[in-house]
Amino acid sequence: MSSELFFIYDSHCPWSYAATPLVKNIASAYPKMPIHLMHCAYYDGDNKVDLSTVKAVKELSGVPFGQDYLNSLSDNKDSTLAANLLTWVQHKSNKHALDLLIAMQKAHFESANDLTDKDDVQPLIDSLKLSPPAKALKIEKLTKDAEFTFHDISELQEVIGTNAIPALLLAHNDTLILLNHNLYLENPEKIVEAINTELKSH
Repeated sequence: MSSELFFIYDSHCPWSYAATPLVKNIASAYPKMPIHLMHCAYYDGDNKVDLSTVKAVKELSGVPFGQDYLNSLSDNKDSTLAANLLTWVQHKSNKHALDLLIAMQKAHFESANDLTDKDDVQPLIDSLKLSPPAKALKIEKLTKDAEFTFHDISELQEVIGTNAIPALLLAHNDTLILLNHNLYLENPEKIVEAINTELKSH
């Protein structure tokens, strides 16, 4: 039997930030399960995060938001560089992909790091001893790899019938299961029980 996990997210999306601990728990419980982190690059520099979204995330999850981030909600968010970098890491150094995502989300949501230029992400890259090429640090447009990921996401969203993010998908043999991540935001460890149930039933 073969199982894989697909996490469709945006690094600058508060709901994705709240769902990442679920992915971390799954990765810990199933160290051999391939996990595909798929950045959808929703935030393109022309959209913001509204306060009501942050309040809802805080009510339903335990993820922290720094005051500087809360003060920056009126600023447009741009995840282009993050999408390029995280897509490169997913393809070239998969074992570091989740760690980098977690570090970037912590920097963004707790310390108001915009993650929009090389200087913003260089300390995070260095901490994981990564050496991304210049193309992975583009800020003006998506790389070809990031665009390919975006197309793959579109195909998955067509199958599951929603383009909402984040989305956690469990692929088991020939079955694709959309996990209801909202049920586990307050207790991320509970997602493992849900995975176990799904695997047993399929």
